[in-house]
Amino acid sequence: QVRLVESGGGLVQAGGSLRLSCASSGRSISGYAMGWFRQAPGKEREFVATISWDGGSTDYADSVKGRFTISRDLAKNTVYLQMNSLKPEDTAVYYCAADRRGSVLRVGLAYDYWGQGTQVTVSS
Repeated sequence: QVRLVESGGGLVQAGGSLRLSCASSGRSISGYAMGWFRQAPGKEREFVATISWDGGSTDYADSVKGRFTISRDLAKNTVYLQMNSLKPEDTAVYYCAADRRGSVLRVGLAYDYWGQGTQVTVSS
């Protein structure tokens, strides 16, 4: 069983940075594609970024392209989301997800496992 745990959220001023981490406390995620999604109050969950099982492919939502970077450390069984130049509209609960098929994937419903989420709040 893959059990995902996110960390690194918090309160930051606009223009600041945060790095989110996602690790599996159960089975290894080394063969899984990983994704980050977010959900703001009153809004639907939206895709943020995804990375293939080997880190060779990535994809980003247009709203975060150039500001966010997804990466993974296979040895540490952890995926990261580096968020720079944060804006108030980035405020949301951020979730990581794992997909056993291994390729980059934007569709949240296709992911097999989800974490509990970590709150990111960007003040203006």
